[in-house]
Order: sequence, then C-alpha cells, then structure tokens
Amino acid sequence: MKNNIQPKTDYLRLYGELKSERATWLPAWKDLCAYLAPTRGFFDGQTPNQGRRLDHKTLLDSDPCLAVEILSAGMMSGLTSPARNWFDLSLAPRELAAVPGVREWLAEVKKRLEDAFAASNVYSTLHMFYQEIAVFGTAAFLLEEDPQKGIRCRPFTIGEYCLGTDSLGRVNRFGREFFLTVPQMREAFGLENLPPALQVSATPNRYHKIIHLILPNKDYSQECLDNRRMPYLSVYLTESGHLLSQSGYREFPVIAARWEVKHAADAYGRGPGWKCLGDVKMLQKMQKAKLVALDKNTNPPVMVSANVQGEVNLLPGGITRYNGTTDAAVKPAYQVQADLTSLENAISSVRSTIRAQFFADVFLMLSAQNYSNMTAAEVAERHQEKMLVLGPVLERLKNELLDPLIDRAFALLYRQGLLPPAPESVQELKMKVEYVSLIARAQKAAGLSSLVQGINYAATLAAANPQVADRVDYNRALEEGLNALGVAPALLKNSEK
Repeated sequence: MKNNIQPKTDYLRLYGELKSERATWLPAWKDLCAYLAPTRGFFDGQTPNQGRRLDHKTLLDSDPCLAVEILSAGMMSGLTSPARNWFDLSLAPRELAAVPGVREWLAEVKKRLEDAFAASNVYSTLHMFYQEIAVFGTAAFLLEEDPQKGIRCRPFTIGEYCLGTDSLGRVNRFGREFFLTVPQMREAFGLENLPPALQVSATPNRYHKIIHLILPNKDYSQECLDNRRMPYLSVYLTESGHLLSQSGYREFPVIAARWEVKHAADAYGRGPGWKCLGDVKMLQKMQKAKLVALDKNTNPPVMVSANVQGEVNLLPGGITRYNGTTDAAVKPAYQVQADLTSLENAISSVRSTIRAQFFADVFLMLSAQNYSNMTAAEVAERHQEKMLVLGPVLERLKNELLDPLIDRAFALLYRQGLLPPAPESVQELKMKVEYVSLIARAQKAAGLSSLVQGINYAATLAAANPQVADRVDYNRALEEGLNALGVAPALLKNSEK
C-alpha cells in the first residue's frame, strides 16, 4: 500500500495545516517574548544572524526575567542536574534485578547514558528547554545520532516550529522552517538533489528557506525497515515544494513537552508566563510611573517670565538674566509630591506575585527565609512541602520530557553498539526508569511522614498490647522508608545475613 504523496502539494499542504493550527498562538507568544524572554523567539520575517534590538522602553524592570532564570535554573538542578544522580535503571518486575549479571549490566548502561549526556549538548539544551517552557508553556528539541558523541540535540525556540497531536493528545507531528545558504545545502543534501536554479546559484551567501516535516509514516512496514518505511517519515523540501531529502526515524525524534494543556487536543501548552503576563505589564507601567515622578521631582516643568533675557540656564550654578523686579523669572509650573514609598511598596508586591508564579520562592526558600529556630528535620519537611506544588508539572515532564529523552538516547546508543549487550535472561523484558533527582526525592519523601506516624502509632499501641508489634513488618517499613529517601537498596543486607 502506497502513500501516493506528491511532495509539492501534499507535504506543503500538511505543513500549511500545522501552521494554521499554530497561527492563533503567535500573538500571545510575541507578547510573552517582548516582556519575559526578549532574547528568545523566532517569528515570520526573521532570518538568521540578525541582531534584534531589545526594547528597553518596555523592559524597565528586569525582575521578571530574573524570575524566569531562577525557575529554569531550579528545574535544571532539581530535575536533571549534570552534577548529581537524577535517574536509575531497573527492570519490570523489580525482582529480576537479582538475576546474576543484571545489576552490573544496568549500572554499566546507566554510566554510558550519563557519559553520553555529559559529552553531548543535552544539558545545555535542557537549560534552554526549561526557559522556553516556563515562559511560553511549550518547548521542543530534536535528538539525533552523532558519529562522534553518540547523540546530539538541536534546540528550537518558540515560533520556529509547529506541533501536531494524535487522538490521545500525544505530540506525533512536527514541522519547522530554517535557513541555509547554497553551500550549506550542498553539504547537507548533495548538489544533485538541489533545484536546478540553486545548483548554479550566483549568490552563495544568500539564505534560502527549508521546510522539515516529521510525520507518522503510512508506509510503515515492520518487515522492511529501510529509511522510507520506518514508523516516522522525515522530509526536507524547499519553499517551492522541491523535495531535497526523504528518510525516516524508528522513534519520534522530537522531545516536545507542555507545562499544562487546557484541552487534550491542544498541541501547545500554557505555563507560568501566561498567568503572570498581566502582572509583568503592570510592573513595567509602575516602574515607568516611578521614573516619571522622580524625573519631575528632580527636574520639574517650569514657567518662564516674559522678562527673561536670553535662554533659561537650568544647570547647577547657572545664571538666567531678566529685567523684572517682582515676579520670579523661572518657577515650577506645578508642585510634584509623589508618594514614592507607597509606589515602591506596590512594586515590591507585584514583584513578589511574579516570583511566586515562577516558583522562585520554592527554589530560593532556603536562602530567602530564616530557619535559625528550626531543626534540620523541620527544614527538610518545609522543603518537601514546598516541592509538592511542582507535583503535577513533574508528572507531565516525566511523561513528555524525561521518559522520551532516556528512551530515545538508549535506542540511539544501542543501535550504534555503544551499550553493552543485555544478559540473555532479560533481553525480552522491559527496562524501567526511576527518577531520583532532588524534586523527585522530595515528592517521594513527602510520604515518609505518614510512614513515620504509622510506626509511632503502632509503637504507642504496642505499649499497651505487645502483640500489636508482632503485626508490623519493620523490615518492609525500613525498605519503604529508604526508597522514599532515595537510598540505594544495595546498602541493605538480605534476610539471611
């Protein structure tokens, strides 16, 4: 069964449909870009290597941009820190890890995944990813094979790409526009695949728009996995519809995540930037009002007498001559008595609201609050409680960012022979990823308090009836508690020892 797709018509039509679905989101993204991420965004009419000027008349207060940086840095260190262990590998069911050789194989696979992440640009891409999703609610990057480092990422910014979803709301279609010069096109696609007009182009430094589409492949064949019959089709074509390249992917290569979605059919999400954009605009307006008040207070508008001779000299120590005898030659037009204290308090309140929307209080809580009268256990409990507010976001990022990232990286490295072969006893079983980052541990440790309360309650009852203690499995309670704290199970002795 064949697609019968005509590149010049069907591919352009499919890309046009993706752009039409994206069109209603563009005004909001441009607004968010202007007020919260002036260095991000790539919209129609822009080309590479254009130094866009920042609008400092709009961005009078940089605190909202700082709140975005705090959130992205907090997500980076809390979810995918390159300096800490943030994921572990196991098998489903968990008991299979006890099979001889399995634990060592899992440890080696994890080490090689970590080495590949560190050697590539994964972590720098993730930092930009968190910035994008915090402001715009949607972020994406392409994860591909790299001959030298195993994997590499191609980060995208908002407005540069289009997304589409399947019936379950999962992103499964992707389109983007990018620009290449003729020499770059020859290097990427080969001279023979370029349009005849570009093969003899007289303007080699001119940029040409290229369209890249990744779609579910209707010609997918499990028996014949050549590059055109893989589960996902990848095509490159010019703006006029000339097909430059056609290949495929075994897995959907685009890692796209949404902070939250209003409807399951939405291809794009909304994030903290959407919720506080009004506050950000109000903050900029209040800063402008404060600067105007200060300017009028230090350099007020004046009225000049008709008897003034020459120009008015408003410099310190300046002399202005006039021939009048009674009225002042120069005097203020009106008195400015701005209540700057109240205005500063209002600005501080709006800043706090913006920071709360970006969870800056969560990530800066240990440095911003006074815990001198608390024990270490109380501080840890406060920290865990605040981390709970990120629970829904963590779950969505687990499903749309972390799981696809590790699965795709594992598949790419495995096909390149960069991972050790699995033991024969586990080759047909499913690998399970467990996240042990700071935020993931805080989520798990929140349930530890109920476990401790239950054990203490049982101990209280055991004081009156010793038989109660016999019903509590303290060994299992120890295992559950250490698992919640993220302690490696290997530290526990087995029952025989």
